[in-house]
Amino acid sequence: MSAYVSAILQGAVLTVGVSVAALLVSIALGLLGAGAKLSGRPVWVGLATAYTTVIRGIPDLVLMLLIFYGGTIGLNNALEWMGSEATVDINPFVAGVLTLGFIYGAYMTETFRGAMLSIPKGQAEAAWAFGMGRTQTFFRITAPQMVRYALPGFTNNWLVLIKATALVSLIGLQEMTYAAKQASAATRSPFMFFLFTAGLFLLYTTVSLFVLRRLNARFSLGTKRGTL
Repeated sequence: MSAYVSAILQGAVLTVGVSVAALLVSIALGLLGAGAKLSGRPVWVGLATAYTTVIRGIPDLVLMLLIFYGGTIGLNNALEWMGSEATVDINPFVAGVLTLGFIYGAYMTETFRGAMLSIPKGQAEAAWAFGMGRTQTFFRITAPQMVRYALPGFTNNWLVLIKATALVSLIGLQEMTYAAKQASAATRSPFMFFLFTAGLFLLYTTVSLFVLRRLNARFSLGTKRGTL
């Protein structure tokens, strides 16, 4: 029994790795997507709009299977078409990270876009008047204020992303849901192992929520809360 618990705990570490790596990918894509949507250039706006519209309209599981199986088949067909005899097998960890990052990058795009729009445009114009470039203006003026506006939506996206990591078990990655499924099949005690896994997910989300609330309070210093 302890061996199964140990396997689930090892899977929990892998779950943390997948979710953190996917978060970094989604933040990068979210910033690029938000910048594209606010650029005012029709091509970039169109591409970013298509990205957020399509990704948010397809279930996560379908996208993950498409990328893992379809991507492998597509790459191997491309290599064969170029005359190469090499074959490619997509690593489940890489596939899981890229797929989750790609999916939640669409949600981050809307979160960051809304946060950027919340900052008065006059602040950026004042920075440009003082001689700051666009990059310097973003990091010194926009980004510090954007964090406060983005944190509520960011927190929601992060919590959903953590729970979505359970889907990577379907492509063979031995994270904690996969380990719990194996343990329940071997012992015929599914309730105990899945309850244990649910507790680990709850612990992970609770700690995340605590940290992000503290961060939100830190970035909200000096602001007045709205009342209904």
